[in-house]
Amino acid sequence: MTTIRNLLFRSATPFTVGLFLVSAISGTALFFGWAGRFFHEMHEVLSMILLIPIGLHLWRNWHAFANYFHGKWMPVALVLSLLAAGYYLLQPLPAGGGRGGNAAFALMRAAQSASVAELAPVVRLDAAEAVKRLDDAGYGPILADDSISTIAGRHGVDASIVFSKLLASAATADGRAQGR
Repeated sequence: MTTIRNLLFRSATPFTVGLFLVSAISGTALFFGWAGRFFHEMHEVLSMILLIPIGLHLWRNWHAFANYFHGKWMPVALVLSLLAAGYYLLQPLPAGGGRGGNAAFALMRAAQSASVAELAPVVRLDAAEAVKRLDDAGYGPILADDSISTIAGRHGVDASIVFSKLLASAATADGRAQGR
């Protein structure tokens, strides 16, 4: 048991330094938008793993660490850190709610709540043709004022399925789906 404890204590600081460097570099890359697909999961997972050697490091050096609480700088640093975190936690949410997110998902939500007449020009159709294609796909009878979500709800399917039928029909009409 003493050997394992000794090994943990001896490795805590080197692992803290190594994982902190990885966390700092990946966090900086995420902040500046550099290759986020490589750094996002790395940053999240390894920053969580970083908590283990930090805990061991604090355990090993607890007496020296506890002395910081006798001075004025530890409370000042903790209060400033909490205020900084609070600044981000208390930011007002955007008008639509939520905190932003993937633009593709926002676009799909907007498309699914748009009426067929509003959506038709986006997929290079007029409203009557879009209504006819959705009718032919088995979602009729529908009106040009119906939204994709409304149509999907009536038929008990996901709105993305109805939308994909409209897109597939438009692609076939363009000749793209037929390989031309």
